[in-house]
Amino acid sequence: MGLIDDARMVAAEFEYSADDVNKGVKEFIRQMDEGLQETGKSMSQIPTYVTAVPNGTEKGVYLAVDLGGTNFRVCSIKLNGDTTFSLTQSKVAIPHELMVAKTSKELFSFLAKQIESFLKIHHSDHFEEHHQRRQNGAEITDEHFLQLGFTFSFPIHQISINKGHLIRWTKGFDIADAIGKDVCSLLQSEIDALHLPVKVAALVNDTVGTLMARSYTSPGKTGTLLGAIFGTGTNGAYVEKLEKVTKLKKMKEGGDFDASTGNMIVNTEWGSFDNEMSVLPNTPYDTALDKDSNNPGIQMFEKRVSGMFLGEVLRRAILSMIKDGMTELFKDESSGTNDVHSTCTIADDSPLYKQWGIDTSFLSIAHEDQSAGHHITRQALNRDLGVDAASSEDAQAIKILVEAIGKRSARLSAVAIGAVIISTGNLSLTAGDGRDEEEKAVLEEDVVDIGVDGSLVEYYPRFEEYIREALREIESIGEKGEKRIRIGIAKDGSGVGAALIALVAGGREGGS
Repeated sequence: MGLIDDARMVAAEFEYSADDVNKGVKEFIRQMDEGLQETGKSMSQIPTYVTAVPNGTEKGVYLAVDLGGTNFRVCSIKLNGDTTFSLTQSKVAIPHELMVAKTSKELFSFLAKQIESFLKIHHSDHFEEHHQRRQNGAEITDEHFLQLGFTFSFPIHQISINKGHLIRWTKGFDIADAIGKDVCSLLQSEIDALHLPVKVAALVNDTVGTLMARSYTSPGKTGTLLGAIFGTGTNGAYVEKLEKVTKLKKMKEGGDFDASTGNMIVNTEWGSFDNEMSVLPNTPYDTALDKDSNNPGIQMFEKRVSGMFLGEVLRRAILSMIKDGMTELFKDESSGTNDVHSTCTIADDSPLYKQWGIDTSFLSIAHEDQSAGHHITRQALNRDLGVDAASSEDAQAIKILVEAIGKRSARLSAVAIGAVIISTGNLSLTAGDGRDEEEKAVLEEDVVDIGVDGSLVEYYPRFEEYIREALREIESIGEKGEKRIRIGIAKDGSGVGAALIALVAGGREGGS
């Protein structure tokens, strides 16, 4: 058996059939329902206390801040009321000493000072007017305050739209006295200490922000059902019927929210779907990756879908072929058997031998490569992986593996999207039941709008095409249903999305 046949055998381990997709969807829906009823389940299904999505007509000026890692971003978003907006922003690095400060006050005081600096530059009239009102003892009401959405990308126990207790720090932060405290209150206290005209109106998850940003900017009148991230990680937030979120009644600390819409946006945390591995596909490469990860047995869906892990799955598949001894990958008996007339070698310090050594960008390059003799992939093998003089057959074998891993990721992504659409019953809500489906285009009222963000869905070759192929194979969707699903990029959930959540939290009244 030749090298290409060997590669196809390994690639076959990543096949995810139509039957697998349908089994996955049924289990995904079951775990969604389970998470809506009780806490502590595989799928967290976290109530966000956001009960409405924008429709593009909202106006006003809102602030958003984003503490997602080593940088802090401050944004001002002007919503124009016609699905468009303008954004002004500044970004500053967090000094390391503040990431490990003795008290939370040190960090949050720094954040508030960045907001103050931003206001002085970009909202100087508003800042000065507020200062004058204070000096003159004039009445200051809520309408004089700018509403702010706070994207805080650390584990939080959220108990209302603007209240959430820090569970733990990640990403190099370690400030012990902040654990268990309400991060919105911590920020508001320091804002108040500087007498700034700013109210922390909403605590924001960036996936929920993606949903909001897409709903504001999407074409037509249809509200967005789902915001999904397919990038370094994966997650989804969607609009659920409030009556289905039954665990709200059991939650002791549950905060107030506007129940008049009959809806609640739910943050699925679907990266942990099927941690029990009842329906998720598995290969020896997935098993080894999980075993050597820093969270074995956790985030099992994410480890098969997201960009952070696809390169590592590929690396382990390649190594299995190299170490097998039965395949001819990167092996030449002599330079005469290699079409570049040089013997293929792998550098001793090749990233192939290092955990996380392959970046997902390599998969994109190989997947997209249509060059003669797979020249582009061979260049990438040399440049990125230290594989010198790989043959065209070697590159073709790598491409076969890459396509299988990328396609499985997209088909699994379709399971999540399809399950949310079916579970919420959106495909059964149609305005055009009397129409000839074959002859007429999909009516705007029949569109199911999905907002997506992340490097995979935006840049990975054919990712959406593979998602749609799998959606057509789902029994409750089919070809007719798939045509009604509109997938659009939603940018900047942590900025624009956060501002829109501040708007919803503030009762849809524009800032000044």
